[in-house]
Amino acid sequence: MIYVNLVGHHFNYEINELIKVFFFGEEIVFIDNIDEYTIGILVVNKLIDCSSNIESCIWVYKDGNLIHQSSIKNIEKIKVDKGNIRKKIRIGIKQNFYEALSNIAKVKAPWGILTGIRPVKIVHNLLDEGLEDNEILNILTKEYKLYSQKAELILDIGKEQRQYLYPLDRDRFSLYISIPFCPTRCLYCSFPSLSIKKYEHLVEDYVDKLIYEINRIGELMKNKTISTVYIGGGTPSAISPKYLEKIIQAIYKNFPRGSIQELTVEAGRPDTIDIQMLKMLNRNNVERISINPQTMNDSTLKLIGRQHSSQDIIKTYIMAGEIGFTVINMDLIVGLPSEGVDDIKKTLNKIKELDPENLTVHTLSVKRGSKFIRTMDKYQVKDQNIIEKMLNETKNFAVEMNLLPYYLYRQKQIMGNFENIGYAKKGKECIYNIKMMEEKETIIGLGMGAVSKIYFPKEDRIKRVPNVKSLEEYLKRVEEMVERKARILS
Repeated sequence: MIYVNLVGHHFNYEINELIKVFFFGEEIVFIDNIDEYTIGILVVNKLIDCSSNIESCIWVYKDGNLIHQSSIKNIEKIKVDKGNIRKKIRIGIKQNFYEALSNIAKVKAPWGILTGIRPVKIVHNLLDEGLEDNEILNILTKEYKLYSQKAELILDIGKEQRQYLYPLDRDRFSLYISIPFCPTRCLYCSFPSLSIKKYEHLVEDYVDKLIYEINRIGELMKNKTISTVYIGGGTPSAISPKYLEKIIQAIYKNFPRGSIQELTVEAGRPDTIDIQMLKMLNRNNVERISINPQTMNDSTLKLIGRQHSSQDIIKTYIMAGEIGFTVINMDLIVGLPSEGVDDIKKTLNKIKELDPENLTVHTLSVKRGSKFIRTMDKYQVKDQNIIEKMLNETKNFAVEMNLLPYYLYRQKQIMGNFENIGYAKKGKECIYNIKMMEEKETIIGLGMGAVSKIYFPKEDRIKRVPNVKSLEEYLKRVEEMVERKARILS
């Protein structure tokens, strides 16, 4: 157990997230009185705010004995993007904790004091200020404590993304369509997905309600400019081709295909894709799809709840290429139970023969809503060093296959304190992924569980407008879902 006593500030949430980076799975307790501490680790942090110097001091005790003491002085001089004094204080305190925890913990924290999902946003803010590359790298490594390779990575990604994000435009938007049905629920999944077998009798009603929402949003957004459309889930291809085609045609009725820069359907699982589905998507001018193996090892596929083999993945991919899809994304997960370096090499060697235009490499995240978090003690999960070696294999593979990193995000409780990276061949990037992740454009989310993010460029802020996560509630309240968005958009 980790006890924490904060004096002079209330950055409890930020400190809690940073401690979890170093002490994965440990219980963290904030106490107001150190008399509540008896045994284990105690971290005492005190903020001293004088007129000429703001200082953070930290003391770490183990079983009552002082094992570390340090301080960060002159916090007011910290150089961060558009940093007001409160932000500088928060960063200074986190720097102090980072130094102390790095000293006593056994794990590495390559992302420094950053615990958020979108580290590339910091790069965009610094680029907006007109800073040179060396100044940005200095801030990322000295102030945010990133390892140099992580700092260089997100700087390269941020600069590559600018062509798709700027100039900012309040009237430009992307569309996300949620199809929340899946054949089975994977071990690691925390999305609000539903069994197609159990809910098949409600699919037609869902499609009708979703099309109603699409039509209403078409009316609301008729004077604005659409950029991309992403149909995700769940597994959109879990529903029949006729229903998915109805949804796509409803999109085109409201937003003509010629005005849409990119349209993606996340077909995802090979056990939901057949030639009828692929032909339907192709004749409806869907040029980008996902076929997501996660792994090419059959024993792992069975373990995580997939009902297909690695050979099914290969057959489906080849069939999609023959039909004419010009961009196919494949997802992999590094750190799946019982997998090691040899397993990821086997997966990459099989994917090499397919030569996908996009490859998204996820590091396994222990999510609260997944089966995995409730049963992870049953499985063998590799340590940080092994996961790092596995990720290095994917990076080397990407270089060999001429795939460049174009978007990146992190997740809470991500294994090894690493990241998820999207790679693409030049000019084949998923534009929606960039826009969604960097939050520089309005995303209108339609369907069960979808979240709209309305962007206000002048303030550089978003307003979240979530749809309900219950299928039954969505079917009853779709009009309310539209009105929620209409109020903010107006």
